[in-house]
Amino acid sequence: MKPVGASSRTATAAVVALSMTAALLAGCARFDDSNSSPFTPAPDVGAAELKPTTPSQAPPTSDPNAPPPPSGPCVDPDRAVIATCLDTTSGLVALPDGESVLVAERRTGRIMEVAAGRTPVEVSRITVDGTGDGGLLDIALSPTYAEDRLLYALITTSSDTRVVRLAQGDVPKDILTGIPRGTTGNRGSIDFYSPNELLVLTGDNGDPAAAANPNSLSGKLLRVTSLSPNPNPPRPQIALSGIGTAGDVCTDGTGNIYVTDRTAVEDRLQRIDGLGAVFNPVWTWPDRPGVAGCAAGAGGVAVALTSAKAVAALSTDPNTGAVSAEPTLLIQDKYGQLNGATSSADGQILVGTVNKNGPTVGPTDDRVVKVPFPGGGGGGFD
Repeated sequence: MKPVGASSRTATAAVVALSMTAALLAGCARFDDSNSSPFTPAPDVGAAELKPTTPSQAPPTSDPNAPPPPSGPCVDPDRAVIATCLDTTSGLVALPDGESVLVAERRTGRIMEVAAGRTPVEVSRITVDGTGDGGLLDIALSPTYAEDRLLYALITTSSDTRVVRLAQGDVPKDILTGIPRGTTGNRGSIDFYSPNELLVLTGDNGDPAAAANPNSLSGKLLRVTSLSPNPNPPRPQIALSGIGTAGDVCTDGTGNIYVTDRTAVEDRLQRIDGLGAVFNPVWTWPDRPGVAGCAAGAGGVAVALTSAKAVAALSTDPNTGAVSAEPTLLIQDKYGQLNGATSSADGQILVGTVNKNGPTVGPTDDRVVKVPFPGGGGGGFD
């Protein structure tokens, strides 16, 4: 198997630079607990409408000495914040234009296009069951998005969790159905490993026994190779079992797959190589800081931490994938609870906040934030 080219190159550039600059920063984690609030009413699966986007403002100037943007109820003076006043976010993915990002709202089922200096624009809305920790869980671009404009989404309905494909002007088409859902443990993630293989990470639905059961799709990393709509899709291959509360799946551009999840005793980062060999966790967090989204490259992995309110930067050996040093904590306690993570075309790490899940909500939450890295050309990975 070969990794996807464009998205993997983006992740590689971002996290290689991350690994070189991570040693410049240090911090100590602090942890807290948060409760998710259900979204009501809880609708069933329905149609999605893709709409063209029209920026409501001119693109931002690239002048670093330009004055800050004007104040307002949904304007954040922090230049690292590129979108505000969103509902609870889940997955996010950078668009090929190098400026825009698609971000999913878990409870509302909306997919929003955001960019610095522009008002967020709704490009799609999927009817989902957003109760508990379900809803619109993640999104991914088709490997040929520039030509076909297709999106893939992982969603929960009133009866199951499923992968659907979205095309402009059409209703969502089922790609994979029948993933169990429960009252909790429904988190999940999707990412393309190659143009013909979609990785699907599923949670254990609050049932660790199901995660260990080879006959269940709960608590697994699945390889989906049938990507056309099918009322009776074939059963996917299981690449990894025993997932607890699913975090994210990401690839490093060299064939390695990284998976984050939370268990009853620890949070962890696991790795699978290009031949499918599963390694012991490359890093564990006994303090359970709430591992969530990840972005990986040949030199490291960035992991969003929900409870610790930070991004953990881990340097990895390019030959073995091993992590030999304590992760460096970035932006700790600056933006609140973090969830989704991705890398952008300009080599930035982007994260989404989930403060509307918890007791402390800021005036412009929820947000999408660029993670600054000192020594990287104005906070980037140049």
